[in-house]
Amino acid sequence: MAQAEPRRDTRGIVDPAGLLTRVRFRRHDPAEPLRRYVEHYWLIDWDLPEPYVSHVVPHPSVHLTFQWDEEEGPPYAELTGIPGGLYIRKLAGRGRVCGVKFRPGGFRPYAPEHPVSHWTGETHPAQDVFPQAGAESARTVVSPAADTARVAALDAFLRPLAPTADPQADLAVHLVDCARTDRTLRRVDDFAEAAGLSVRALQRLFSAYVGVSPKWVILRYRIHEALELAGTRSEVDWAALAADLGYADQAHLVRDFTATVGVPPTAYAQAATG
Repeated sequence: MAQAEPRRDTRGIVDPAGLLTRVRFRRHDPAEPLRRYVEHYWLIDWDLPEPYVSHVVPHPSVHLTFQWDEEEGPPYAELTGIPGGLYIRKLAGRGRVCGVKFRPGGFRPYAPEHPVSHWTGETHPAQDVFPQAGAESARTVVSPAADTARVAALDAFLRPLAPTADPQADLAVHLVDCARTDRTLRRVDDFAEAAGLSVRALQRLFSAYVGVSPKWVILRYRIHEALELAGTRSEVDWAALAADLGYADQAHLVRDFTATVGVPPTAYAQAATG
């Protein structure tokens, strides 16, 4: 069966046009048995005459990456928890990354010894969690030229590690998806009530299985929406958008956007749309 066309979604990428003119960026689905807790694979290749620094407003996901960068030496694998701020990566020379994006709430079954908050803001050698993720595994994943071969290598790495179903992980995955899609969930106490949990129980679940607080997740998805809109329109009714996203007023949206992205939304929109 032919592999599906790689999906395009730039949500969270700061200056997606600048990044995508410099790298080949693709997303692919994992094997069906892995999809319960793995959202997708993402592949990036670059060959740059000049260095480029990419910036991403992170999703509430843990990532396992297999990387090769000619300036860093042989292939290696890393585990990256949810960054607190922008994820910044300098790309130079030639290289490639083959990444596994776990579903928000879906990483804990793979590493049940620690709450996912243990990894938040941290980057570790992948062997700290997956002893199999040594240099040879990294080389096996990143070496093939074809996407199909890299995806097959990622599947082959993860299939033996696939955990048994965890009802709490399933609940966390569902609740994060609700926070992403339901704009009426604007306050943590409303979120908890909709979930049928106390605020404290919701916070404990998110600490253990997502790695960040429910409030962080709600605000982060709203910033993703504002970032996506600011990158495609030079004229935005920011007051109306703030109300639509659940902010008390425009000033709160501008404050959160600026703190997260590094520039005010109007400045970002002007730079992004030319």
